[in-house]
Amino acid sequence: MINEKINILKENISRSIVGKDDVIIKIIAALLCEGHVLVEDVPGVGKTQLIASLSKSLNGRFNRVQMTPDIMPSDIIGFSMINNKTGELEYKPGAAMCNFLLADEINRASPKAQSSLLEVMEEGQISLDGKTHSLPAPFLVMATQNPVETYGTYHLPEAQMDRFFMKISMGYPSAEEEIKILERTEFGNPSDNIESAVLSLEDIIRLQDEVKKVRVLPAVKRYITDIVRATRDADVVSLGVSPRGSIALYKASKAVAFINGRDFVTPDDVKYIAENVLSHRIILSSRGKAGYKSASGFLNRILSIVAVPTQINE
Repeated sequence: MINEKINILKENISRSIVGKDDVIIKIIAALLCEGHVLVEDVPGVGKTQLIASLSKSLNGRFNRVQMTPDIMPSDIIGFSMINNKTGELEYKPGAAMCNFLLADEINRASPKAQSSLLEVMEEGQISLDGKTHSLPAPFLVMATQNPVETYGTYHLPEAQMDRFFMKISMGYPSAEEEIKILERTEFGNPSDNIESAVLSLEDIIRLQDEVKKVRVLPAVKRYITDIVRATRDADVVSLGVSPRGSIALYKASKAVAFINGRDFVTPDDVKYIAENVLSHRIILSSRGKAGYKSASGFLNRILSIVAVPTQINE
């Protein structure tokens, strides 16, 4: 049974986002783990609506930055300027000083701007002119990439992709879902359907602390490491999952268990979230691309052959 508070949040977001309960659950899981999300999808499938609805549901501060080639790091992290009255340096916040940041089309920004965003994601703070500015909590970045029209873009290096806790794709709606979308947009913006602050930011911080208390028994820890190590040992892989990836899968599995109303992780929790947490951390060789088409295809193969523990009791 889904956790009561998480269900309230999910149902409220669903008033704006049609037929994407699975995606909603996964971005909530990332938020509970204090992670950040990369969404790779075509335009117009509701990416902006998703994080805006999440922010509105929690009464959080939401900023959006369009990652164009001319954007500067100062647009993201802010800058210091002289206050004419005091004669002292004064910090002017950038787009990152918020709870929920949408970095739209991150692969269109210059490597310098990308790096400034990734540093903020990693550190959870901004250091400028010898001073540290803490970001508000909770803080979640959702960056998007358009898989088409990549000419003239700055591809995120694989080592930087690893900084994202999770990668998701929304996909096109079904025929029935698209009809519902049309009906919801008939009389205004679908985001008008959702209620503000069904939970508070303080509630999310408390839930983050509760997720950390979810138990992962030794057999399940071994299952997680077996999956990760299998990505390193395969001869069709140029780069396997790093320990950062195994930590992310460990945390994400705990969040999934918590969302499902349990205080312990099962192998099914691990399998449910593994592709979203691990696939963007794998680089296939040319042979691997020929055989599996994508890292997701390879990972699904790994999940099918790694032995699943049948006894998870203490």
